Amino acid sequence: MLNSIRNNTFSFPRPFIAGVVSASLSLSVGELVASITSKTSSLVYAVGEFIIDITPGDIVRGSIETLGNYQKTVLLSSIVVLSLIFGGFLGLLSQRRSEISYFLFIAFGIFGGWTLNRDPLTSTSAALSLSVFATLIGLSTLTFLNTLLDEVEDTQIEDPRNTYANRRQFINWATGMTVAAGTMTGFGRLVLKDETVRNIREKIVLPQTETKSGSVDTQSYTEVAGSSTTTTTPSSESNLLSFSEMNDIEGISSYITPNNEFYRIDTALRVPTVEPSTWTLTIDGLTANPYEISYDEILEMDLVKKDVTLTCVSNEIGGPLVGNAVWTGVPLGEIISKARPSDSAEQVMCHSVDGFRAGFPLENIFDGRTALLAVGMNGVPLPIIHGFPARLVVAGLYGYVSAVKWIKRIELCTWDGNDGYWIPRGWSKRAPIKISSRIDVPQKRKIDAGMQVVAGVAWAPLSGVAAVEISFDSGPWQECDLGVSLSGESWTQWVYRWDAKPGKYEIRVRAIDAKGNVQSSKVVSPAPNGAEGLDKVTVRVV
Repeated sequence: MLNSIRNNTFSFPRPFIAGVVSASLSLSVGELVASITSKTSSLVYAVGEFIIDITPGDIVRGSIETLGNYQKTVLLSSIVVLSLIFGGFLGLLSQRRSEISYFLFIAFGIFGGWTLNRDPLTSTSAALSLSVFATLIGLSTLTFLNTLLDEVEDTQIEDPRNTYANRRQFINWATGMTVAAGTMTGFGRLVLKDETVRNIREKIVLPQTETKSGSVDTQSYTEVAGSSTTTTTPSSESNLLSFSEMNDIEGISSYITPNNEFYRIDTALRVPTVEPSTWTLTIDGLTANPYEISYDEILEMDLVKKDVTLTCVSNEIGGPLVGNAVWTGVPLGEIISKARPSDSAEQVMCHSVDGFRAGFPLENIFDGRTALLAVGMNGVPLPIIHGFPARLVVAGLYGYVSAVKWIKRIELCTWDGNDGYWIPRGWSKRAPIKISSRIDVPQKRKIDAGMQVVAGVAWAPLSGVAAVEISFDSGPWQECDLGVSLSGESWTQWVYRWDAKPGKYEIRVRAIDAKGNVQSSKVVSPAPNGAEGLDKVTVRVV
């Protein structure tokens, strides 16, 4: 009776484990191959891209708002976990209906290959080869482990004394294969990954740009920006606090966001790696002179530097999905004008190498705002995750309609009948960035009585921030001191020095732009065209 209970207890997990191990080896093979070469994606990433494409816009918006920069990690982790569970189910099924189990395993491999073939960066032959190889590895593993399980069952009948030894053999094989799967994934990602593009990028030195000096603490600015020159002109108002004064405030966002801290929101699960020597940008569509331009030809043009604040439309009030950087590039007006747009051209539709596309009005290129084909960020070539070798930066527009990374084509087209990636998913087609502000300091919610600072950043593209005010417990608005901002297209640091008395306080902040527009206090969610409302924090003074 006791042996019967033990057999029933342990008969369930072993086939499940066999299926999980088989699925993990299949996935690991895909990860290993994808790590070695930049010519194909992994099966996990390919399935993730497919899920993103078919997911309704409301769910995508909710995931970005809830998870932010962790959205991709959660998605990929979920795919892996569900794939392993499905593998475990196939392992259980193989004990009763092996032909159905193997058929479903093959079908899952075909599905993975199909999603892989959808990836613009993966050829059909590579997708087919990888999916077939990974499926064969998984099926072979499942067949082998099932053979070991059959031996366990046979010894229970023929010689129960050998049952323990055969179980131990199964466990050893399953453990070894699991370790092998993890090793392949880790070794591929950490040791064998293709560093060709990264090494090429590190050797590129951007050409010098023309310097236009300003009158307010230009040296401090260039040190923060990691650059020796700037083309923007700082304000001449003497009552503005310098960059060094503002950056001495612990916890405040720096005027220039470091590259490794700049937010990243895009649809690319696998970051494209594009060799600049083979990359070209095509400008076509409704033009009289379509043409292509290479990376080297862009670097030979007259480059400019502009400090521009970018923000994601999914950013909540007070959220982190915003940053300010010095962008180096060619004015987009020069690129477009050479193509000689036709009179019917109304929209600039930009295409990425990974299939993403976004569009904005053609008039925005010629209305005086900064619109760049950018090749540099904060004095260095674009980081790979931020669009190397080239991307778009358009001041005053949310990124989902303009900030195309890894760009390969600029298509001039009509406004109607041509939509970017996010428009059918519920986002507005016109996307001007809204005036907003954020409280960075105090970071702690319990502070000491006495002199304290309340500080943060505010932005109001394109006119710029003229004033920032804070209010305590819905009391009168009080003006803050502003830091230097080198253009209306970048954010402004602000600070308020507060003689804090014991008690509990709710602090709110609002910005006012150069045209007199006051940041709205009405609470509006990010969808479909950007959040509204006032950032607020509650602190207790002791």
